[in-house]
Amino acid sequence: MDNLILSFNVVAPLCLVMALGYFLKYIKMVDENSVNVMNSVAFKIFLPCLLFYNVYNTNLGDVINPKLMIFACFSIISLFIVLILIVPIFEKDNSKRGVIIQGIFRSNFVLFGIPVATSLVGEGNIGVTALLIGVVVPTFNVLAVVCLETFRGGKVNVRKVAHGIITNPLIIGSFLGLSMLILGIKLPTFIEATIKDVSKIATPLSLMLLGASFSFSNVKKYLKETIIVVLGKLVIVPLVFLGISYTVGFREISLLSLMIMFASPTAISSFQMAKQMDGNADLAGQIVVFTSAFSIVTVFGWIFILKQFSLI
Repeated sequence: MDNLILSFNVVAPLCLVMALGYFLKYIKMVDENSVNVMNSVAFKIFLPCLLFYNVYNTNLGDVINPKLMIFACFSIISLFIVLILIVPIFEKDNSKRGVIIQGIFRSNFVLFGIPVATSLVGEGNIGVTALLIGVVVPTFNVLAVVCLETFRGGKVNVRKVAHGIITNPLIIGSFLGLSMLILGIKLPTFIEATIKDVSKIATPLSLMLLGASFSFSNVKKYLKETIIVVLGKLVIVPLVFLGISYTVGFREISLLSLMIMFASPTAISSFQMAKQMDGNADLAGQIVVFTSAFSIVTVFGWIFILKQFSLI
């Protein structure tokens, strides 16, 4: 019963904050333009500060885990290859193929990783998760570009992909935090306090904006594709890879980080990327909405199962 309550207490706040965002848009206190502007600010300022602060204030010896980082990247790439082979078998529309593939393998690790990990292990103990984000996000971005370009019929621009990774604010935030941690550089107290305060805004604001981004149009039009992605992203992928993770020997914060990586809903940025690269943006938007909505239930379930077996 205690694990059930704990799982509920971890997931319920995420649900309520997203519901608040949807309600604010419903009553027209925010519109689509303001949501887009605030999303940009959250992505470029608040989330990088959050990652920086969590990496900067951690024990380096406890967070550097090459085995975990290699396993995470290898898992994502393996999943990507499997999807590249399987999805074209049942989906003949190229504009949907790339969207379905990235909808299943690309998770909203940043947005869900930090709050879930913080709720379960405490703010000062999530350096492993924050550092893993710095490795996983570039992997997601590179594979998403490769995927969408492949089914658009274009060639992957390596220079453009590399530039996108280097200039990604989330990567920059993680890299700066790790660099200062390794070099032993200490920020002045007033600057560290400012970054800490700014980082506290990141999670609630991002979740609220996610809720405000929800749109339930075209549900029937893309029902089959949406069901496939929701089941694949939130049930099948976590089930398979958590089993592998357990067999390999990951436990506690490492297993928790992998669980969030596999079980989180599809990344919000997948919608914008699909739109820019001739993918089916309407389907991409539906995938983000429904994986985010149903992840409230499935993430609760995964946390409960792992806690029941004392794995995290």
